[in-house]
Amino acid sequence: MSMSRHWIGAAFGRPNSFPGTVGPFAPIGLLIATIAATLLCGGGTAHSGPCTSQIEHLERQIGHASSSAKSGPTAPQSIAAQLHYQPTPETVRNAERKANADAAAALQRARQADTDDNPAACAKALDEAKRHWFIPA
Repeated sequence: MSMSRHWIGAAFGRPNSFPGTVGPFAPIGLLIATIAATLLCGGGTAHSGPCTSQIEHLERQIGHASSSAKSGPTAPQSIAAQLHYQPTPETVRNAERKANADAAAALQRARQADTDDNPAACAKALDEAKRHWFIPA
């Protein structure tokens, strides 16, 4: 019998026992399995930075806003638009790509500042991301 099967058999039952019966060490095995699962699965959320909750809230707001077909990050109006030039499909796509990239970069800077425990930089990056998405500060 392999070593792992030995420990499983010792914790949850005897090798020659009837199906459905458990050994006297089953509660201990269950406790060990529960603790191991908690440590393995819950380790990533144990540490939160100074503005983790604000980042999560903003991501929920962005997710809610992006469910609409005409929503998305925005960028300032170009000079060509101010001169009443009609945009081409290519300039619209380029502007959308740039706005998406700028908004994603601002959110990434907020995450990095949160990881670095820098609340001032995180707040600044979150404000910038909110401006890109037209979310009130």
